[in-house]
Amino acid sequence: MNTTTAADIAAIVSVLDRLTAAWNAGDGTAYGAEFTYDATYITYVGTLYQGAEEIGGAHQVLFDTFVKGTKLASETQSIRLTSPDSALVITRGATHKGDAPSRLDKIQTYTFVREADGAWRIAAFQNTKRKPLMEAISFKFQPASRPAAPAPAAPAAAHAA
Repeated sequence: MNTTTAADIAAIVSVLDRLTAAWNAGDGTAYGAEFTYDATYITYVGTLYQGAEEIGGAHQVLFDTFVKGTKLASETQSIRLTSPDSALVITRGATHKGDAPSRLDKIQTYTFVREADGAWRIAAFQNTKRKPLMEAISFKFQPASRPAAPAPAAPAAAHAA
């Protein structure tokens, strides 16, 4: 791995760490700051937010109400640089109160871009709640639909702050 790639991956991981820290602190402004001004953000229930300001503002409302006091547990599954200024990141995650969850029940896709100031930010985010029972049924009746390499079972607190 060359130095630039290693530095880019470290910078992307740093963004993910700051995102987790902002969630854990209930800080919508800091959370939104990790996104591009025109980012898209799709929640696991299908809500679409557009732009860093809307993402941060909506999350502040959530941090003050529905998800108040929750922590974010996350593990990075892969980081793939798709160009010198873009990357695709896959994570598994969950929110929790108290101890980290034993199972990360959501999977996320991030598109990162390096902006003109050189900083990596999130341009797009998609969160999907896993349905293990539905997966098992699908794989039982249609074994060819099973992924060739199942995602590794990972410790839940790999990115928990």
